[in-house]
Amino acid sequence: MTSYAAFIGHQPALSTVEIAALLPDFSLRKQYKDVVIFDTSLSLNQEFLDLLGGTIALARSVTEQSIELQDVPALLANELKGGKRSKVVFSLRSSGVSPRQLHGLYRACKQFLKRQGQPSRYVGTERKAASAVVLHEHDMLNGKRNAELALITDPETGDIWVGRTVGAQDVDAYSKRDIEKPVRDTTVGLLPPKLAQALLNLGVFAVRTRQQKAAKQTAKFTLPVLTVLDPFCGTGVIPMECLLRSWDVLASDASQKAVNGCTKNLDWLRKERKIAKKDATSDVWKQDALTPFALKKLPDIVVTETTLGPPLEKRPTLKDVQKLRTENDALQVAFLQNAAATLPGVPLVCTYPVWYSSKQPEFLRRVWDEAAKIGYSPALPVEPPETTERISLLYRRPGQFVGREIVVWMPAQ
Repeated sequence: MTSYAAFIGHQPALSTVEIAALLPDFSLRKQYKDVVIFDTSLSLNQEFLDLLGGTIALARSVTEQSIELQDVPALLANELKGGKRSKVVFSLRSSGVSPRQLHGLYRACKQFLKRQGQPSRYVGTERKAASAVVLHEHDMLNGKRNAELALITDPETGDIWVGRTVGAQDVDAYSKRDIEKPVRDTTVGLLPPKLAQALLNLGVFAVRTRQQKAAKQTAKFTLPVLTVLDPFCGTGVIPMECLLRSWDVLASDASQKAVNGCTKNLDWLRKERKIAKKDATSDVWKQDALTPFALKKLPDIVVTETTLGPPLEKRPTLKDVQKLRTENDALQVAFLQNAAATLPGVPLVCTYPVWYSSKQPEFLRRVWDEAAKIGYSPALPVEPPETTERISLLYRRPGQFVGREIVVWMPAQ
């Protein structure tokens, strides 16, 4: 087993669970606010990180021995592959290390390398790690020459975990497919591509659980090939992420405007990323998700952002929430009933609205009461965090009055 550290974003519970969803042998070591340390027998790299919506950077341990900060310069020198006449570039990424300590540490690293006759340049500052763009520009992730070390101090024991960064989030790629796609509908809640990735990763877990198959024993992580149905496709955020994984996609929506927008966005993505139809098929059509599905072949998984209701510009009152909840609960129950009848045996990954009133978050109720009767039970790959008091996850951006509850529904065996 190899130890890894994932530097995660502003949704720590979801970030941890989506990693566990992809790794059948995931074993959690430590969970901090901004970092999760875990073990797996699989070799992980940039390709794995590109699948994760909630991980900023991924590091692989370079030693399992207990170290002190003064040991870091020698560990760094061991990771750098530069020649004595050429300057190497290095960086330090940390959690639980003070800016003052980090400043002294990177100076000590430069001095150590200088004594070895190795010119070097440090990128980043003691308060902010080098950006992903810089890490990619200087080839600091592939192990060929330059390097970034990750240092994580346990606040309780003082133990220091040290690893080498092997993957960093490609911010520009997210911006391009989110902002530059030809059709964006701002009249409805915009599903972030990173959240779409996390939902698809939960789908991988659901399919493996449903099939009751252990993943093939390989040294390197491999992504299974799936067919995904999104019956509330909107302008196609989830279908686009499917194509980027070379997954076949089925997409439908009750709105013809949404169907047209989804089709245009998928055509644009195919041209931008050179995704041939023979490598990943896509079928988009108009259909109300509450009407029976008549598919030639069932999908492996349904992954969808269901209707969240109207966007809210101010905090809702309890009376507002009661009306919105009654309407949305009825829709969600009807959708589950339709899925159970016409998509038998197919797991579902869904988002439900969560309204933030003046007192507390308000969740859907009836759909949870009816799910078991319809034939579904909730599941997650690891122990659910204490955020919803049920087996689900939360996603909410600061200042939003409507958040998302994420649920994985497993059909009865």
